[in-house]
Amino acid sequence: MTHDLLSLCWLFFAGVMAGFVDSIAGGGGIITLPALLAAGVPPHQALATNKLQSSFGSFTATMNYARLGLMNPRELLLGVLFTLIGAAAGARVVQRFPADRLESLIIVMLIVIFIYTALTPKLGLEPKPHKIPHALFYTIFGLLIGFYDGFFGPGTGSFWTMGLVLLLGLDLKAATAQTKLFNFTSNIVSLAVFVYAGLVLWIVGIVMGTGQVLGAWMGSNLVHKREVKFVRSFFLIVVGATILKLLVS
Repeated sequence: MTHDLLSLCWLFFAGVMAGFVDSIAGGGGIITLPALLAAGVPPHQALATNKLQSSFGSFTATMNYARLGLMNPRELLLGVLFTLIGAAAGARVVQRFPADRLESLIIVMLIVIFIYTALTPKLGLEPKPHKIPHALFYTIFGLLIGFYDGFFGPGTGSFWTMGLVLLLGLDLKAATAQTKLFNFTSNIVSLAVFVYAGLVLWIVGIVMGTGQVLGAWMGSNLVHKREVKFVRSFFLIVVGATILKLLVS
């Protein structure tokens, strides 16, 4: 790929769109990865550069959600720690395991999440008592979803959000905010692996990352201002789009 101005402008706006969508309901990779491939970036470099640019967006959304009082990163350090461990393990295993074996299972799980959310209108509209201890949840989910994100990735945000709503009783706003912190954690681990392998296109990643910052800032502010029902609707759209993307690919 040549770093021509037209391609970089296109990728910048793809980053803005993805940052906006991802900060609200996850799934920004549905936009950015095809954009990178369409711009002529080889698949392995596209995956690596995608992790760089998405880290900009997840970091921005995390900091803004913390600033707006939707979550406190210090209270989630246990989840961050085990997400870090899980993602590191997943990033190592993915080099030896064909990830396509997981696709059918992931599609089924996402369809279940979509149907359950669609048929449960009050899901995540208001906080409820937690069903398992917080420490147990963050340990198990951090390891499992961190591993999955480092290993494969699609739908990670949806799995975090559903777990936080169903097991910890968070509303969708709070769950979305926490999800961004854990996404950022696993993104950084995977990015470190790609950087070590020399696969990251830095100019492209930084241009897209700049767009991600802008989009994530707008999206996270919108979540703060709008009702939970808006987040729920957006969540369903993104999960549905993720399912279609996986089926097509």
